[in-house]
Amino acid sequence: MIAFIWNLLLALMWVILTGNIGGVNLLFGFLIGYLVLGVMQRQVPVLRGYTKRLPKLFFFTIYFIKELIQANLTVAFDIITPVWYMKPGVIAFPLDAKTEVEVTMVANFISLTPGTLSLDVSDDRRVLYIHAMFLDDEEELRKSIKNLERRVLKILR
Repeated sequence: MIAFIWNLLLALMWVILTGNIGGVNLLFGFLIGYLVLGVMQRQVPVLRGYTKRLPKLFFFTIYFIKELIQANLTVAFDIITPVWYMKPGVIAFPLDAKTEVEVTMVANFISLTPGTLSLDVSDDRRVLYIHAMFLDDEEELRKSIKNLERRVLKILR
């Protein structure tokens, strides 16, 4: 996170030095800052792994938008049709996330997806209770959530 803030500061410095306050110039400054931090990451321990994390964030964003659209279409179809296909239920999902930040991020991304809602976390932070609107196939839901958790943890670790 510190490296990302440094990257934003370098991009803002680029905008100030060039005098061009535009989105394309800010993006170009962000790219230049990214390259500078990539060169510096061997000497500065705080920056290690930053150049690997940003592409993962980009691919996660594409993945999450795809999942979001798919979930929205499923919920919209169920609302529009006269027959309701939903079979709601609650599952206990074992977590691989260890820290509070990891558990919070996984729970929030699950809740952001229509049709699922994070209800509670066990006291030992090993189990997340999830309400699912469509619990036709519990194993398929678990695989989908495990895939989401794996991708979130790849960015955070």
